[in-house]
Amino acid sequence: MARIQPIEIDQTDGKTKSMLENVNTSLGMVPNLMRTLGHSPAALEAYLGFGKALGGGGLTAKLREQIALTAANVNACEYCASAHTALGKKFGIDEAELKRNLHASSRNPKVEAALQFARAVIIRQGWVTDEEFDRIREAGYGDGEINEIIATTALSIFTNYFNHVAETKVDFPLVEVGEPTAA
Repeated sequence: MARIQPIEIDQTDGKTKSMLENVNTSLGMVPNLMRTLGHSPAALEAYLGFGKALGGGGLTAKLREQIALTAANVNACEYCASAHTALGKKFGIDEAELKRNLHASSRNPKVEAALQFARAVIIRQGWVTDEEFDRIREAGYGDGEINEIIATTALSIFTNYFNHVAETKVDFPLVEVGEPTAA
């Protein structure tokens, strides 16, 4: 059972209600993560704002989903693995690639470099090695893109940890993950 229960849109008002209605309009549903974050309009707004800002950046929505999948697996977050698998399918990522992405792998070498870098950021708590940094550069990513990979990873860590603490009930087709990846 969830430690923090998701709220219903009709139980909210003002800013929270507006944000949740906007989510419903764009996704056709309001995921439990956002309904649970909705207890704090500031937390919900921070999450939505961070995601919206990254949406205006240089990384594709597809790559941001792939990074989120890698983070979900590293941090053993079934909620995020499930949600981002469902969203990844909407962006045209096939099932085999989604499974690869959970393990920081991809058929596309440039995508794989981004996923491996995101994995290293999480495992090393930001203290990536020179070799790991050189690999992301060699894959063709510039400073802005590297910044956005780090930012996307940080946003994923936030939702992973939030779901662990809140014990958010998965409201997408379940994707199981193993134990968190150790350093």
